[in-house]
Amino acid sequence: MDKKLMVRAAAAQIAPDLTSREATMARVLETIREAAGKGADLIVFPETFVPWYPYFSFVLPPVLSGSEHLRLYEEAVTVPSPATEAVAAAARENGIVVALGINERDRGSLYNAQLVFDADGTLLLKRRKITPTFHERMIWGQGDGAGLTVVDSRVGRIGALACWEHYNPLARYALMVRHEEIHVAQFPGSMVGPIFADQMEVTIRHHALESGCFVVNATGWLTDEQIASITPDEKLQRALRGGCMTAIISPEGKHLAPPITEGEGILIADLDMSLIVKRKRMMDSVGHYARPELLSLLHDDRPARPMVTAHPAFETDPARNSTDGHDDASSDRETDQRIAVLRGQTG
Repeated sequence: MDKKLMVRAAAAQIAPDLTSREATMARVLETIREAAGKGADLIVFPETFVPWYPYFSFVLPPVLSGSEHLRLYEEAVTVPSPATEAVAAAARENGIVVALGINERDRGSLYNAQLVFDADGTLLLKRRKITPTFHERMIWGQGDGAGLTVVDSRVGRIGALACWEHYNPLARYALMVRHEEIHVAQFPGSMVGPIFADQMEVTIRHHALESGCFVVNATGWLTDEQIASITPDEKLQRALRGGCMTAIISPEGKHLAPPITEGEGILIADLDMSLIVKRKRMMDSVGHYARPELLSLLHDDRPARPMVTAHPAFETDPARNSTDGHDDASSDRETDQRIAVLRGQTG
């Protein structure tokens, strides 16, 4: 596919509606149209933006969070569904690549999922956060290695990670070795305070430098009224402020526009794709600067399945896995053989 030499990227820092998936979806579709109207080729939304990030789990003890957890189940997104079809249609109608964070419901479980739609509406990627962080482990299940991949889009090769997955260097390396050109980073925002924003900035700028790619990062925003609706405790409310760093970073580790750290807005910046080679000619972490005979990554990229049978017609639910085609018995056997070779086994 033809790729653009200049890509206009947008990162949305907006508030979800904490009462309704449909209301949050209306905000998503409106923002897609607004970004496209400003010439954006790509837009990134915050982590699990639809229907909303489970802020309640950060400030409420588990024994008191049951009703909110069940409400999240009721409003969560299945893939495919009318919600994902609406995003696909908006991407297609506006000719824009869309990266959206959702709470994905797969029957009895919820997952932190990242969706990437191409500019023609095709769902290129559905991946799940491999390890939910701290309080999130009470809310979401774990993702698998199949989601640690990179997809070709209208704007270039896109990889994605959510929040503290960026502190897992091997997860980042799995995307780097697949030569991502634009990295989608998504964080919840409106949490922990300024230190969270500071730490976020360090990690996304470091990834841009190390990977030699652009990073487009989006964080969410909560209003004072929304914070009060989550908890009436003023001390706990302080834990739901700050922590916003919506930013667009170049392969040289520089901000391409002043980041958004408070309030709502859409950050826009133009990505000069030639900067990728400019950076990598000096330091290509997975090319001339790598030493694979000394250091390499063993990556099991098979989708996790609760049951595997020998019958070739057996399928779990292909919609729950990423769209990279690794969902058959022969793929499993081939991966086993690759792993055996890497481990120096002969049998």
